[in-house]
Amino acid sequence: MPKAPDPVASPADRRPPRTGDADVITAVAIVLIIVSVTARALIARRGYLSYDDFPLISMAELKPLGPDYLFGLFNNHLMPAGHLVTWLTNELGGFSYGPYLALLVAGQALVAITFYRLLRLMLAPGWLLIVPLAIFLFSPLTLEASSWWAVGVNMLPMQLAMILAVGAQVKYIRTRRRLHLVTLGLSILLGLLFFEKAILAVALVFLVTLFLYAPGGPITAVVQTIRRWWPSWAVLTGISLVFLAFYLSRSTSSLRRPSSVDEVITFVVQMFGHTLLPGMAGGPWAWLGAGDGAPITAPSPVARWIALVVVLAFVAFTVWQRGWAAARAWFLLLSYAAIVAGLLGATRLGSIYSGVAGAVPRYLADVAVVVAIAAGAALCGLRAVEAVTESGPRTAGAATASGPRTAGAVTESGPRTAGAAAGSGPAAPRTVIPRRIASPVLAAGIALFVASAAVSTIGFGDAWAVKQGRDYLANARAGLEAAPAGTVFMDQAVPEGVVGRLSGPYNMQSRFFAPMEDGPDFVTKARELSVFDEEGHVRPAWVRGPRSLPGPRSGCGYQLAGSKVRITMEGSVPDYWHVLRIAYLARSDTSGMARLGNGIAVPFDVHQGLNAVFLLVNGGGSTVELTVADRNASVCTDEVLVGDIVPAPAG
Repeated sequence: MPKAPDPVASPADRRPPRTGDADVITAVAIVLIIVSVTARALIARRGYLSYDDFPLISMAELKPLGPDYLFGLFNNHLMPAGHLVTWLTNELGGFSYGPYLALLVAGQALVAITFYRLLRLMLAPGWLLIVPLAIFLFSPLTLEASSWWAVGVNMLPMQLAMILAVGAQVKYIRTRRRLHLVTLGLSILLGLLFFEKAILAVALVFLVTLFLYAPGGPITAVVQTIRRWWPSWAVLTGISLVFLAFYLSRSTSSLRRPSSVDEVITFVVQMFGHTLLPGMAGGPWAWLGAGDGAPITAPSPVARWIALVVVLAFVAFTVWQRGWAAARAWFLLLSYAAIVAGLLGATRLGSIYSGVAGAVPRYLADVAVVVAIAAGAALCGLRAVEAVTESGPRTAGAATASGPRTAGAVTESGPRTAGAAAGSGPAAPRTVIPRRIASPVLAAGIALFVASAAVSTIGFGDAWAVKQGRDYLANARAGLEAAPAGTVFMDQAVPEGVVGRLSGPYNMQSRFFAPMEDGPDFVTKARELSVFDEEGHVRPAWVRGPRSLPGPRSGCGYQLAGSKVRITMEGSVPDYWHVLRIAYLARSDTSGMARLGNGIAVPFDVHQGLNAVFLLVNGGGSTVELTVADRNASVCTDEVLVGDIVPAPAG
């Protein structure tokens, strides 16, 4: 890590903006925030609830509000505050999308405003502040967090916690007030209540302090970071240990082992080459659809090379302008991205998702915060801060043995940057681009980035607008409203494109439809049965599977007259839950029993005349055993089916 002065401060030749300039900069920032939030709101509005959203809402509907629900893990995620917010939102309207959309928009606005405040706190004032703000506001890496409820309810609070925690640490570095340690701890707790990954905010606070505020070379900087600001690490270590002990006591291990070196290489190339670097340049510009979920990045090879060149050119420019101070900012980003890559690799590689793990933008939504912080620190420089020494506070560029030295004073060896440490030697001169050139270049750069991000955002919105779950739910609502009274269903899984089987049992229709008012009635036996087809339409039910072989009695098939009758099927079914359909003709009412293989016998009512009954049974094999209580009922059947519920054939 390069050596830096103590502490890193704003460039000496950067004069603070006039009051009028500051007001205009804030006005421009507000406009950018409004444009960003509005654009994200329009993207989110085109979509709907998706995949994990439905299990989250079903859990909120079916479980009582209490510790078991709030601290229960969802897909191994500990998110008590996320469960609480989802529970409250479900109470407002169930599947109504408006409250979820409003919260996503409000969360995005809050994070955007808080991030601008952090930039003003950390960075040297001036028009260059607009660059890191635009990078964060329009980054395609954060589109899922502002569009998808299950992602946003985790990631927006985590981003907020990261921003607040860094701000609290910067204030503590400047003032040493213990109040900021309290704010630091509360910020981390805020993130952890919504998402266990917010533990990475602890790492971010340390890295920001190390790379941006600690003096000296690599070893000295680490020692100084620990020694000078040990109260921060005491607070964060205590919170981290307590949280990890609680989380690990409730979770199952998510650690996996990659299946090959090629898998690791593919992941790294995807994460950095397909997602992070293009995202830093406003990409990926092209997406690959993922069903109802958010699309994944799919930039072309040419686009990936262009992104690499653009990012490297920007990094080189900032290093040329600000030297090692800028390089340290980029080391901050590289270090945090490496931590995220290690975490993702340890939990995603070796799974069914490993082939695309590096191309999923939501996994890097927190990195987008660090990208903007690093870009701002590298481009703008930090505000001059008060350096606290053993002899007491000293302002940046404080007096040395040779007399007072103001920020940016010219010495015999040339200009020095503000806050250069005495005895560390003269700082490298900084190349300054005249304002008449810098302003249009700045405006053009921001415009190009926003235009690039707009292309990516529009493509994301087109993919996000396709929602099988929304259409399935709408068709089911319409079908239920038109269905006659007494329409019943048997429970089965919703289509894989609506809720995946890995979310079971919350992929079952009984749980999926639970938040719906006047939802479907589910039974285990019925004379007339309905079913939802793949699009959610209500249709008469049928059974797909082996049917009975012809019975021995002509005109009757199998006659049930008090004794057990074993019916042989055309094929066998595995030992599991199945639906049995028995069509029969009965002389009078009675009761019967049905058993699949060696499974548990299921009772059913027999009604006079030509009828059919659907039964949910557990068992397996190739035989069905039937019996009726009244031998005089003279029940005949020649049509027994066992298998899965499907829509009845047309006609």
